[in-house]
Amino acid sequence: MKKKMLKKLTALSLAAVTALSMTACGGGSGTTGQASTTGLDENGEVRDITFPLEETAELSFITSAPANSTQDPNERVIFQRLEEETNVHINWTCFVQDQFNDKKNLALSQAKSLPDGLFNAGMSNYDLLRYAKQGVIIPVEDLIENYMPNLQAVFEKYPEYKTMCTAPDGHIYSFPWIEQLGSGKEAIQSIGGMPFINKTWLDELGLEVPTTTEELKEVLVAFKENDPAGNGQTIPMSLIINDGDQDPYVLLGAFGEGYGDVPDHTAVTNDKKVIWTAAQEGYKEGISWLHELYELGVMDPEAFTQDWSTYVSKGKAGRYGLFFTWDSANIAPDMNDYIPLPALEGPDGMKSIPRQSGSATSGFDRGRCVLTSNCKDTALAAKWLDQMYAPLQSPQNNWGTYGEEGKFNIFEMSTNDAGEPMLKHMDLGNESPVEVREAQSVNGPLAILNDYYGTYVTCPDDAQYRLDWIKDIYVPDMIEEYVYPNVFMSQEDTDELNQYETDLKKYTEQMKAEWIMNGGIEEQWDEYLTTLDEYGLQKWLEIKQKYLDDYFAAGNE
Repeated sequence: MKKKMLKKLTALSLAAVTALSMTACGGGSGTTGQASTTGLDENGEVRDITFPLEETAELSFITSAPANSTQDPNERVIFQRLEEETNVHINWTCFVQDQFNDKKNLALSQAKSLPDGLFNAGMSNYDLLRYAKQGVIIPVEDLIENYMPNLQAVFEKYPEYKTMCTAPDGHIYSFPWIEQLGSGKEAIQSIGGMPFINKTWLDELGLEVPTTTEELKEVLVAFKENDPAGNGQTIPMSLIINDGDQDPYVLLGAFGEGYGDVPDHTAVTNDKKVIWTAAQEGYKEGISWLHELYELGVMDPEAFTQDWSTYVSKGKAGRYGLFFTWDSANIAPDMNDYIPLPALEGPDGMKSIPRQSGSATSGFDRGRCVLTSNCKDTALAAKWLDQMYAPLQSPQNNWGTYGEEGKFNIFEMSTNDAGEPMLKHMDLGNESPVEVREAQSVNGPLAILNDYYGTYVTCPDDAQYRLDWIKDIYVPDMIEEYVYPNVFMSQEDTDELNQYETDLKKYTEQMKAEWIMNGGIEEQWDEYLTTLDEYGLQKWLEIKQKYLDDYFAAGNE
């Protein structure tokens, strides 16, 4: 697209931002370690900051980027356009994504050399409270009120997000990431990794889509014996144990009472009681069944050690009969060969799809972005960050942009039914959604609301078919009415919970891998439950239950 046209379109985008931001903002210039938490000027007034600034200003942020993309954020078109629109230059410190946590923590320990903020902060509740107490990060609720009309508009429309961002001491210490794609059981996050089965192989072998755990076992054995990939390359079932969406936890809903398992091992019963999924009888039965599959030789022997790139490369080579992930397009050589495997019926007639914690309020990350006590101009920083919440900007930050020459673009700039600017998703073709987005997106704080679709942005095709799969295939078998909500605990409870959770999760996942590979869960189960209690499971449940009770007492469902 020609540069002149790009400028015109980015001006339209900025106009949409400005229309929501007529009360401009500013920030008091705080000295190092004394950042202003209100951003008011010396007279206690809100400063008028209008973009683009007359003179170039600078801010500094830490961020992260995937290893296979540029490590210079200012090379990304999104940030280049933002600099042109605001006249704010960002001095970035960028860490490779898989090294980010260690690098970030080291940077935060150097108090005198802190940047203005962390754009992709990756902060847990514990981090937010700990760094706030240490004075490393600052409260931002006044800055939001004074200088962030776009984010304020989100809070006004969905007040639960403001509640979820507010710490027990009444302060807000971070700017959130919000992605609404469906809601309740139909939210795109309600289920993580789905099981995808090779329908082409089923058809070639004259097999039906399995409907029970026993039928799936028979299908996997048939894949092994018939070797549809050829030359002994067939892997009947591949996965990555204890690796989120690549773990087979969704299949465990076929056992016991159907709670199965989820990455954080947390579920809420229909009588509103918190449970540790990996301490339920159904979990024991499910792990025993997975061991049986391992013994039959239908499970990828590298399931306990392989990384994402290895997992993908074998999938792209067409070797998998069944695999687990968020979107089959990221792994399958042709996603048309695979279909989502519906909920299976277990040996006792149970059929259930476990729901993920926090998914009822859609995608939400409380600690996505923070400002540090070294921030020189908090109002300017807040004003700049508020542009990330503009309805035309958030989708670009989240997924990618338009009009980048020589690159595959996620969007083209189009118009909605009212003739106003709207980002229209391009056809991804055979491109991997993950790889294409990683090349352009910048993530950070943003908000995409359900009512933006069709007005500011189209729903991405891969999200839409995933939403359809969830609604049509999985929702009918979601027997859990509740999921554990996004609650913000006190520092004391967060500290205590983290101490228990670290040991509980490590031990649970260590035993899970061991039992799947070597068996022994039946004989060791009682000892395992005793050890969980020794690691603090009952106290963990007590703390979690206290906040769940408070959540329901406040009128939430």
